Amino acid sequence: MSELTFDTLLDDGNYLGSERARLENQVILDELERKKKARNLAVPTDDNKVKARLREIGEPITLFGERPPDRRDRLIYVLSQINAARGEDGMQVDEESSEESSDEEVEEFYSPGSLELLEARRFLAEYSLPRAQKRVAQQRIDSKMPLGRIIDIRKKVFAEVKSFANLGSQIGDERPVSLVRFSPNSKYLLTGSWAGNVKLWNVPDCTPVRTYRGHVDRVGGVAWHPQATKSLGEDVVNFVSGAADLSIHLWSLNSETPLATMKGHADRIARVAFHPSGKYVASASFDTSWRLWDVATTKELLLQEGHSKEVFSVEFQDDGALCASGGLDAIGRVWDLRTGRTAMVLDGHVQAIFGISFSPNGYQIATGSGDDTIRIWDMRSLKALYTIPAHMSNVSDVRFFYGDDLPPTSNVPASTDVVMKTEDSNPDVKPADPDHDKALEEWKYRSGLYLASGGYDGLVKLWSADDWQLLRTLPTDGGKVMSVDLSHDGRMLASGTYNRNFQIFTPDGGI
Repeated sequence: MSELTFDTLLDDGNYLGSERARLENQVILDELERKKKARNLAVPTDDNKVKARLREIGEPITLFGERPPDRRDRLIYVLSQINAARGEDGMQVDEESSEESSDEEVEEFYSPGSLELLEARRFLAEYSLPRAQKRVAQQRIDSKMPLGRIIDIRKKVFAEVKSFANLGSQIGDERPVSLVRFSPNSKYLLTGSWAGNVKLWNVPDCTPVRTYRGHVDRVGGVAWHPQATKSLGEDVVNFVSGAADLSIHLWSLNSETPLATMKGHADRIARVAFHPSGKYVASASFDTSWRLWDVATTKELLLQEGHSKEVFSVEFQDDGALCASGGLDAIGRVWDLRTGRTAMVLDGHVQAIFGISFSPNGYQIATGSGDDTIRIWDMRSLKALYTIPAHMSNVSDVRFFYGDDLPPTSNVPASTDVVMKTEDSNPDVKPADPDHDKALEEWKYRSGLYLASGGYDGLVKLWSADDWQLLRTLPTDGGKVMSVDLSHDGRMLASGTYNRNFQIFTPDGGI
C-alpha cells in the first residue's frame, strides 16, 4: 500500500470503494441537507397556529402524548419533507412567524487566519495522514490476532499492572507539585510546582539533576518534546512549561534559564502540550481560550475560543490531526487542527474537566472531572462510551499508557539458537526469531491497554482500557494527587501531590 499523503487523498476518487457505498453516503448527505434546511424554516411558535398549519397540510393536529414542542418539531419535519419533494429551499408560513425566525437567527462568523496558520494546517494534514494510515494498518493486524493470544497478553500485562507498589517518595519542592511527566526515554522525570520551579530528576533514584527557574508564579503544565532525550540534542528545545505568570517558557536540558518565552494569554496558564511533530505547542488558559504556538518562531498561530469558562486541559492526538481541550465549564471539545472545526463536543460531565488523554488507538478519549468520574468517549459514534466512578473526590489527571516503538531490551528474550553460516547464506538477512516476534507483537498490543488516574482522595488508580475495570489502587502520602504519568517503558508510574511530594511506583515495588 502506497503512503497516504495530502495530494493523493485529494486525487483519490474511489475512496468509498463501491457503488453501494456511494449511494448510502449520498442518502446520508441528503438527510443532513434536509435537516439543515429544516432549521431555516419559518414555523410559528404559537401552538394554535401550529395545529392550524398541520390541519392545512392534512396532518393530524395532535398525537397521543404529544407536547407543544414535539408538535412544532413534527411540523418542521413534515414541511422539510414536502420541500425536499418539491425541490424547494424553504416555505414561508406567515409573515409573523418569519419575523420571529429572523430575530432568532445567529450569524455565523469566521476569524481571519494568518498565512503562517494556513501553512501550519497544511503541514498538519501532510504529517497526520501517513501516521493515521500506519495506525489503522496496525489495528487491522491486531484485529486478526487469535482470541486466545489476546487473552494471554491481557493476563500477562494486567498481572504486572496489578503488582505495582510504592518504590519511594521524594520531597519535590516548597509548594504543591502540580505536574509530573516522564521523559521519552523513561530515564528522567519533570516536576512543576506552585513555587514556580521546574525540576529534572533521575528515576527511579529520585535524585535531582537540575532546577529550572524562570516562572514567578504557579507552574500549571510541563510537556516534553517527543524526541527529547532520544534523538534531540540537549542544547535545543527539549520541553515547555506554562504558569500563572502568563508566560510559556521553552527550555533546553543543560540551561537553567529559558531559551525563549511566549506571551499572549490574558490569564493564568494551566496545561501545555507538545505536538507529536515537535513543531508546535498548545497552551490552555483561564482566559477561556487555548492557543497554538510555533516553536521555531515562538509566534502565536491560533487563538481558539469555544469554552464559556476557563480552559484547564489540552492534549494532542498521537496522529497529530486533532487536539482536545477541557474546561471548567464541564465541556470538552475535540478540534480538527487541519480545518479549525470542532470534530466532537464532549458534553456529559457536571463539573469541571481537569484531565484529558487520547488513547493510542486514536478514536477514544478519557476525561477526568470534578464530578469524581472518568468518562470514555468514542469519536466514531460521537458519544460517551463508558462512565467510570473513579474517585471519592476530584479526578485531577488521567493518562493512557503509551509504549515506545520497541519494547525494553529486558522484555525481549535473547535467542539461544546457534546459527550455522553456509556459503549460500545472505549476511544481510537475519534469521527469524519467533520469541522476538512474539515479544514485539505483545508490546505493540500493550500500548493503550490500561490507563492511570489520580484524585483528590489521595489515591492513584490503574484501569483496564478495554472493559474499564479497576486493576490496582495505590495510596500516596495522604494528600491530594495533582498529577499522574506512566513511563513509556511500562516500568514506572509517578504521582505528584499537594503535600509537596512525588511518588514512584513500580511492579512489585522494585526495578
